[in-house]
Amino acid sequence: MGATSPIARATARLYAQQGRPVCVAARKQQEAQRLADDLKVRHQVPTLAIAFDATDFDAHPGLVKEVSKALGPIGVALLAFGEMGQQEDSQESFESAHKVIDINYTGAVSICEALAAHMVKEGQGAIVGISSVAGDRGRASNYFYGSAKGAFTLYLQGLRNRLFKDNVHVVTVKLGFIDTRMTFGMETGIPIASPRSAAAAIVKAASRGTNTLYYPPFWAGIMGVIKSIPEGIFKRLSL
Repeated sequence: MGATSPIARATARLYAQQGRPVCVAARKQQEAQRLADDLKVRHQVPTLAIAFDATDFDAHPGLVKEVSKALGPIGVALLAFGEMGQQEDSQESFESAHKVIDINYTGAVSICEALAAHMVKEGQGAIVGISSVAGDRGRASNYFYGSAKGAFTLYLQGLRNRLFKDNVHVVTVKLGFIDTRMTFGMETGIPIASPRSAAAAIVKAASRGTNTLYYPPFWAGIMGVIKSIPEGIFKRLSL
């Protein structure tokens, strides 16, 4: 889901290279269809392209049924959609903040619950949720986005514990700076990773049963330091 994002595209290609059937779901179904057609031709695997709207909660159970009917039991589901929004807009209008929260948290939880019900019934599967290092600590510059991702991270942890006994695994992916539209034009001294390398790490994490993946890996150390800063000092920093 969120199949037109660079990370999702790269991940879909890796699974297609393994000979797996692939469903690509995105808001823009025409773009999803182009990706599905390309994967089918290049790798000779069954593909499906469907429209997906994170905020159309009522449609999520039916979407899961449609995919499983067309391609069989869902082995791995990647939630690669998100909306950073503009912090200034969200501060001025709750409508903007509401959109960020609904896409990054409420919509993600909705589709996860539909996927969980399917995978529990099948007795197998993996849900990979892309969160963000922004959810590890609230910062003045992006606390709406960060809080939504932080809530999603906590949700995924609880879902992982719930589904463990059902042979369904949940991977939390905390991304740092990846070369996508969210980081376009960003000036930073911290290296920005490629979507292809992030996709390879995600596929490996799903196959190995990793619980939490920081990517690039050095972000685990960075966030460890940031989380250790006392609040009295942290609130005085321009972060």
